[in-house]
Amino acid sequence: MLTIHHLGVSQSDRIVWLMEELGLPYELVWHTRGPDGAAPASYLALHPAATAPVVQDGERMLSESAAIVEHICHTHAGGRLTVAPGAPNHYDYVYWMHFNNNILGLFFAKLALAGQTEGPIAGFIQRREDGYARHLEQTLSQRPYLTGDDFTAADLMSHYCLRSPRMLGARDDLPHARAYVARISRRPAYVRAMKIAGAEARPPEDARRA
Repeated sequence: MLTIHHLGVSQSDRIVWLMEELGLPYELVWHTRGPDGAAPASYLALHPAATAPVVQDGERMLSESAAIVEHICHTHAGGRLTVAPGAPNHYDYVYWMHFNNNILGLFFAKLALAGQTEGPIAGFIQRREDGYARHLEQTLSQRPYLTGDDFTAADLMSHYCLRSPRMLGARDDLPHARAYVARISRRPAYVRAMKIAGAEARPPEDARRA
């Protein structure tokens, strides 16, 4: 059974969502952030990269959301929620699987600017974000999901940055994207996952804690 090391208010809730979508069994281990909001020592010790999520599969500790999602879908679910290389929309799947990290990189770049909105670096970051947002909106104006007619792991991966007000979720020029986020946020597996491990979730009394 896979073990999800869950760091509250992090991208690890995405892996819980994936497991709920696939109907696979898993164990959830809670790691509570310190008063400063940082990950505790128990979490940092799990993997050299020291990032969330971390999933244990047998003897291996897995890190990086997109890699974990692909691994689980192919190793434990027969490729469900993925798009095969020979499919016409395979490139779309690969592109949107990595979209979240592109936006996350811009988010951290903005943090480094500490609110500065003028200058060449700030302008470059804004142009890059505007381009991603434009492509996203055009895509979702033409089809219900990022890769076509079916929900895939690429939708699951991209949802995080679209729901976050610190990233694209704060934009008011993405009506198709907003409708898309609202729609997939009603998926039963997503609703269950957020109750289990979302930002407002709290570990139950009998939860396993690190």
